[in-house]
Amino acid sequence: MIEGLKKVLVIGSGPIIIGQAAEFDYAGTQACRALKEEGLEVVLINSNPATIMTDEDIADRVYIEPISLDYVTEVIEKERPDGLLATLGGQVGLNMAVQLANAGVLEKYNVQLLGTRLSAIEEAEDRELFKKAMKDINQPVPESDIFEDVPSAIEFADKIGYPIIVRPAFTLGGTGGGIAHDEDELFMIATRGIKLSPINQILVERSVAGWKEIEYEVMRDKADNCIIVCNMENIDPVGIHTGDSIVVAPSQTLNDLQYQMLRTASLAIIRRLKIEGGCNVQYALDPNSNQYYVIEVNPRVSRSSALASKATGYPIAKVAAKVATGLTLDQITNAVTGKTTACFEPTLDYCVVKFPRWPFEKFALADKTLGTQMKATGEVMALDRCFEGALLKAVRSLEIGVNYISMKKLESKSLIDIVELLQKQDDERLFVVAQALRLGISEEKIHYITGYDLWFIHKIKNIIDLENDFKRNNLTVDNVRLAKRYSMPDVIIAGLTNKTEDEVRQFRVDHGITPTFKMVDTCAAEFEAETPYYYSCYADEDEVKPLGKKSVIVLGSGPIRIGQGIEFDYCSVHSAWALRKAGMNSIIINNN
Repeated sequence: MIEGLKKVLVIGSGPIIIGQAAEFDYAGTQACRALKEEGLEVVLINSNPATIMTDEDIADRVYIEPISLDYVTEVIEKERPDGLLATLGGQVGLNMAVQLANAGVLEKYNVQLLGTRLSAIEEAEDRELFKKAMKDINQPVPESDIFEDVPSAIEFADKIGYPIIVRPAFTLGGTGGGIAHDEDELFMIATRGIKLSPINQILVERSVAGWKEIEYEVMRDKADNCIIVCNMENIDPVGIHTGDSIVVAPSQTLNDLQYQMLRTASLAIIRRLKIEGGCNVQYALDPNSNQYYVIEVNPRVSRSSALASKATGYPIAKVAAKVATGLTLDQITNAVTGKTTACFEPTLDYCVVKFPRWPFEKFALADKTLGTQMKATGEVMALDRCFEGALLKAVRSLEIGVNYISMKKLESKSLIDIVELLQKQDDERLFVVAQALRLGISEEKIHYITGYDLWFIHKIKNIIDLENDFKRNNLTVDNVRLAKRYSMPDVIIAGLTNKTEDEVRQFRVDHGITPTFKMVDTCAAEFEAETPYYYSCYADEDEVKPLGKKSVIVLGSGPIRIGQGIEFDYCSVHSAWALRKAGMNSIIINNN
């Protein structure tokens, strides 16, 4: 551990906003607990009262104050921490660390910035410095330039040609950015982007919209040990913000050469930037070749880190906090197995699907088009042994009045209408793809219009083919077993076979087609797990030992949406804690 480190100030992420939600309460809470495990005194500043991190049990001292330069400076002056941990509070925490350093506050009060150095943060966040850093290690970035005024940006766009992407510096969730197809659009987006960037800077780059978008979660320590925690693939191509994309982990359509190529690049990037802790690298990969571009790097625990943590069982924020104190990955115990260390790369023997939750039912007149600015308020995660099963589970988890990949309003649409709807990038596109397959539109045509990889379209076609099997053959042991493997609800099977839901259930039970539970243990059952968590599927072996009668189930509240946010996560956690204090076993069920 860093010599002389006794007290650490952790910066939270403030109020929940689009692009910065419960993920950072999750990260901050893990960080505080990890620091306390190492015997450090923890001071927290955050302005959101509904978070678990602002509980008195989590930090030694909590300040519910604005995360602004003046207030954080006052807390530093009063508490005199030895270190500042700002890479777990989202973009707010990161930007605050930069402001404190630039204002000379850290130097004045002798506060060490823990984890990733200021120079690394600036290299990753400042678009010009990032471009130079990538060129140093021969990592390709799209043709681009930095601008602080609109006329120069327009002149550059005229030279490289439209469409182009605008990315403001030091912003969150794609705020202020967008894709411009002509000069008028560029004028509007560039003006907004320069205004919203804290340093009034935008990157204007050649558009690679339509390419595959791939993400790697990487971890590095001061001894230069690096591991890949997880890689993820967006089903939606580049052009839709990753927070608005359906994401699958691990990647499903990369061949081994592409996977290893991007893995190697990720390790080279985190080493070049000298990031200590968690880091998220995003790539655009040409679907017709092995050419790729580095889109951006988050030099902090990102939104995707919560997903990657739950998808793999590897506690990214906890490990990042311990790495920030000077520990190396081989010195940190894996909390799930209790036997391996944090240097052990997670292994997944299942498929994870993340599906965004949008607030459009509250805003009926809102523009539902998805682009480079994030619009989702939350997301659900579903795990299963196959992609079809995870996808159908995710759709059921959204709580939007739909329990399957079909929508009533699409059933009456003509072939021409559906082809037209396929061209819209909106929150209903996956349902439109399913309807297009029902109407016999070819997989190749859907791929051409949407940019979805043929593998994903083929998997959705598997579900549609099964629907047709039920209509032709009614209930058979084989098609019911396959339907449950795909996580198709009994009520849907009943509708396809003119049976009641109870009849379908009875048929299943009579033929031994019942759910089992598998565990997420980071190591594909290579080691026995001490604190795993579980997902259901239809398989032969059940990996869960029941906790018995002294157990209580706590039901979570699902995805974050307007009117139902992190407050209910807070309530559920407190309920679980109270039950355990009362000598009961607590069991939480949630999909967020």
